[in-house]
This record gives sequence, C-alpha cells and structure tokens, in this order.
Amino acid sequence: VKGSSPGVSNLSQQCPAFPMACLSPSQLKKFQEDGFLLLEGFLTADECEAMQQRIGEIVAEMDVPLHCRTEFSTQEDEQLRTQGNTDYFLSSGDKVRFFFEKGVFNKKGNFLVPPEKSINKIGHALHAHDPVFRSVTHSPKVQALVRSLGLQLPVVVQSMYIFKQPHFGGEVSPHQDATFLYTEPLGRVLGVWIAIEDALLENGCLWFIPGSHTSGVSRRMIRAPEGSPATSFLGSEPAWDNKLFVPLPVRRGGLVLIHGEVVHKSEQNLSDRSRQAYTFHLMEAAAGTVWSPENWLQPTTELPFPPLYI
Repeated sequence: VKGSSPGVSNLSQQCPAFPMACLSPSQLKKFQEDGFLLLEGFLTADECEAMQQRIGEIVAEMDVPLHCRTEFSTQEDEQLRTQGNTDYFLSSGDKVRFFFEKGVFNKKGNFLVPPEKSINKIGHALHAHDPVFRSVTHSPKVQALVRSLGLQLPVVVQSMYIFKQPHFGGEVSPHQDATFLYTEPLGRVLGVWIAIEDALLENGCLWFIPGSHTSGVSRRMIRAPEGSPATSFLGSEPAWDNKLFVPLPVRRGGLVLIHGEVVHKSEQNLSDRSRQAYTFHLMEAAAGTVWSPENWLQPTTELPFPPLYI
C-alpha cells in the first residue's frame, strides 16, 4: 500500500492482552507519514539480556572455515565483490551464518582481532533456528503490534543480529530495504528493529529521511538468472542530501518500525560502546503479494517463509 504501512486494512483491530504494543491512531498516522516509528520500552531489560546472553553463546561456538570468512559492506562495489558473489552469503537465507567487519582478517584469512569483536552481523535465519530469537520474533507482543498495523498474513523473510562493534563498527550507507527485499506491489515489506543496547548518536544510531517511502524504489539488487552465484544492481542510489536525514536515538528495549521503502542509514561507530540490535523483516503475504524471484533471498524447501502469527 504505497505511502502507508504495509497492508493496513482495519484500524479498529484491538489487542487487549498487550495494549502497550498496539499502535494508537496517532502513532499509525505518524508511521504512515514518516515511514518509521519508535516505540520506546517495547522489550524489558531482561528480554534484551536474554538475547545478548544467547548471542554470546552462539559466537563462542562459531566455527567459520577460512574460505567462508566474508566481510560485510553496504557500499555497492564491495557488496557485489564480496557478499553478492559469495555462495556463503547467497545461501544464508535459511541458515545462521557470520559476516565480519572490514579489516579484521590478514591475507591468509586469520583473525587480526578477537573473533567476538570482529563480527558485523549474524544472519539470516535466527528466527527459525534459535529458540530464543524465535520466541522474540513470534512473541505475543510482536504479534499484537503487527495486528494493530492491519497485516493479515505476515511472514518472516529474514532476521539479523547486528553488532556495530566499538571503534570500527562499519557504516550502513543510505538505502531502502525494498532494494534487497522487493515485492509487487510495493509497500508489503516491514522492518522490525530492536535496540538490544542503547543506539545513540555517538555509537551509530539509525538516521531516516522522513516521508521518503512514497516515491518507489531507486535501485534493486537482483540475482543472475539460472541460480548463478552472482548479483547485480538495477538502477542506482541517488546522492541523498545529508541535510534531509534525522537521527533516531533509541534506548535499550526500544523498537523501530521501518517501512520497506523509507531511506535510512547509520554511521560508523567510533565510540568505545557497542551498539547491538536484533532486526527482522516481515512481508504481508495476503492480497496477491508477489515476492520477486530475482531477490537474492528466496524461501527454500527446508525453510519456507514462516507465518508470524502462530
């Protein structure tokens, strides 16, 4: 639904069990106007701590072969050269895999920094394979929130745990999520971004261009035909005016709703504080939505996109 929240159809839907998780009419209007919305205190400190503890266990058990050590980047040329042409990335949609910051390996692929300090993100199916992250993604609170948006048949298409390491956590360049998660019609993808630690100006909070979700998608990342392990971009990212971006500091436990076409970014983390976040994307699968067969991420026999409502 172009220029509004995905699939909004019934603003009278109620969720009495979790009233704090339901959007008010004014919140829904703000989301429709801006393309993003902050809900402070959505998760408790204990819920955030449980995710941090679990991710620490996952990292401690990490075993990534040398040839699979992929540095993550949002710069277009580097994306195509590293993730976009690497099977480790392209086949990660139904797995739990590790992606690293730039400059953390030597020429032989060995770590130059402690492994736990080298990770950029873990993706893209924590929601499916780990009970802690599955319980958060499908929690009654999240379900109530998404119902209050009016989504009828939301499915989970991917999830990521993002680290933003102290001192060198990489920037995320301006982009629209629908560049990578494209649907027809547009307006059917929704990002849910949860601050597991404070995300502030000094350690790389999100920045948005309010209202930028109403003009379609400027570029698309597509797979090469016939399953070739390569991608390319259609179109190009405009030179967005930095003056248009507004910062969105989020305290631990805050949740940000992100429209699939809103332009957003984050800066490099040069502080001594990490900025961890858990994020996942939903697609409204009702009403004839088509997930592009050209998207890098595709459902598999082993993991079809699971319904959010359980």
